Amino acid sequence: MTKDADAPLLTPLTADEWGDDEYAAVGALTGVAGDQIPRAGSGHDRDPLNFDILGLLARHPKMAREFLNYNGFLLLHGELPVRLRELAILRLAHARRSAFVWGEHVRIAIGGGITEEEIARLARGNDGFDGVDRLVLEATDQILVDGHIHPSTWQRLVDETDTHQAMELIFVAGTYAMLATACDTWRLAPPPGSPALP
Repeated sequence: MTKDADAPLLTPLTADEWGDDEYAAVGALTGVAGDQIPRAGSGHDRDPLNFDILGLLARHPKMAREFLNYNGFLLLHGELPVRLRELAILRLAHARRSAFVWGEHVRIAIGGGITEEEIARLARGNDGFDGVDRLVLEATDQILVDGHIHPSTWQRLVDETDTHQAMELIFVAGTYAMLATACDTWRLAPPPGSPALP
């Protein structure tokens, strides 16, 4: 018997597989105690069954707790503006052909002020972007192609944003490259209704 070539290699936790450690791991994302996370299968908007990525990560609750605490910092407490962060994530998702990361972050990008026209333009390259937007896209491209930001680009980033934001850009790109690798390895499908990867 052969496995379906598109079948997931890892599936999210089912409702009866969630326990204290798993809820605590998910709580680390937003800095709340595990007992404040809606129970799996509750139907609540924040029910962890609504977020397949959380159900996958929680299969290793100790690792998930540390990672989600760190990722929560980038998403909720970082100094890099949402617009710049999401431009970098969408560029990475497009370049890496990660349908899950693209589908998840188009919604977040729109919420962060990036227009649908800008998202379509981003998928075609850097033309039409200028200023710090273009600089962030160029720096992200350099990370993807060369594994680092070129010294002159780094200096421009520091000058046009600041050292903290420039540092965070590297960690955003690295973090979402890692997540794209995980999601694509596990064949995690984007949530229903997600925009298709162009």
